[in-house]
Amino acid sequence: MQSSLARPLRPPVWAGCGGRGRGDPRGSVSVARCRAEAAPPVGAARAAGPHTGRDPEVKKPAWLRQRAAQGEKYTRLRESIGELKLNTVCVEAQCPNIGECWNGGGGAGGEGDGIATATIMVLGDTCTRGCRFCAVKTSNKPPPPDPLEPLNTALAVASWGVDYVVLTSVDRDDLPDGGSGHFAQTVRALKELKPGILVECLTSDFRGDLEAVSSLVNSGLDVFAHNIETVRSLQRIVRDPRAGYDQSLTVLKHAKSCKEGMITKSSIMLGLGETDEEVKQAMMDLRDIGVDILTLGQYLQPTERHLTVREYVTPEKFQFWKEYGESVGFRYVASGPLVRSSYRAGELFVQNLVRNNKTKVPASS
Repeated sequence: MQSSLARPLRPPVWAGCGGRGRGDPRGSVSVARCRAEAAPPVGAARAAGPHTGRDPEVKKPAWLRQRAAQGEKYTRLRESIGELKLNTVCVEAQCPNIGECWNGGGGAGGEGDGIATATIMVLGDTCTRGCRFCAVKTSNKPPPPDPLEPLNTALAVASWGVDYVVLTSVDRDDLPDGGSGHFAQTVRALKELKPGILVECLTSDFRGDLEAVSSLVNSGLDVFAHNIETVRSLQRIVRDPRAGYDQSLTVLKHAKSCKEGMITKSSIMLGLGETDEEVKQAMMDLRDIGVDILTLGQYLQPTERHLTVREYVTPEKFQFWKEYGESVGFRYVASGPLVRSSYRAGELFVQNLVRNNKTKVPASS
C-alpha cells in the first residue's frame, strides 16, 4: 500500500499507497541491518529485535502531538464516507492529519480555510503486500474489487463539491493489471460527472507494468503520485520485496514521459536510519526523472511488530529539507513531522500549479 502520505487517534503510521499506507500502506523482509542500529541517534527508539520493537522509555516529542479530530466538516465527511461504504487511507492508515485535511486546513478542530482534502482508497481495504511500516491489513487473496466502486466513488465525490480529490489504493498483485483499469474507470467517472475536478492518483508500482501505468496516466488524471518511501539502502528493510527503488523510479519516469504536461509526485519517510547524503541523493534521483512535487514526513511506528523509529527528526530539519528540495528544482515541497503524501494535496498552490501546467500544453496533445 502506498503510504499517504502522507499518514494520532491511535498509534500512527505513514499515510498516503496506495497508495497507500497509503499510507500507503504494507510480511517479512530481511537483508542488511540498518546502519543506525550500531549507534542510534539522539532521541531514537532502540529496537527489541533487529528492526522492530519499542523502547518504553522513549517518548514521542511534543511536536508530534495532534488534537483529536473534530469539527463540522470532518463530521459531515466521515458520516458521508460511512454511509457510502467508501474506504479512505486517512482512516485505514491511521493518518494523524485527518482532522486538518478533512476540515480544510488550519487545524484538527475545524478552523480551516475551506480547501478540504480526503484521500479515497479504491480496490478494497486489504493489501497483497506486507511492507514493514504500514498498518493496512494484508492478504494473498483479498476480496475482488467492487465493480460499482468507480461510479459510487465518483457520485460521492461530486456530491461533496470539492475541486481536488486524491485516489489511492492498496497493492493488488492478484489482479492482472494491478488494478490500473479499476483506477482508470474511477478517474473517467469523476471527470464525466465533474469535468473541472482535479484528480491525483497515488498508485502502487503495478509490478513495474508500464502498460498499466500508461493506461492510468491517459485516463484523465492530473497528478500521478507514486512513493519511493525511503532511501535506496533501506528499501529491502522497509518495503515488501516485490517493491524496489529502481522499479519505482522507472514507474515515475514513464508516467512523466507518456503524457505531455503530466505532473508527478513522490514521498519519502524520515527517521528510519537514513543519512543526510542518502536523502539528498534520493532527491536528486527524483529530480533527474522530472518529479515535480515532493513530500517528506516523520515515520511513526504503528505497532511493535513494525519498524522501529530510529530518529525523531526536528521541525527545523524538516524546514531545511523543504528549502533544499526547492533549491534543487522541485516545484513544490511539503516537509514536516506530520506531513504525509496526501497532506493538504489540494491546497490552492497545488491547484494553481496543475491548472497553469495545463495551459502550457498544446490543445492537440
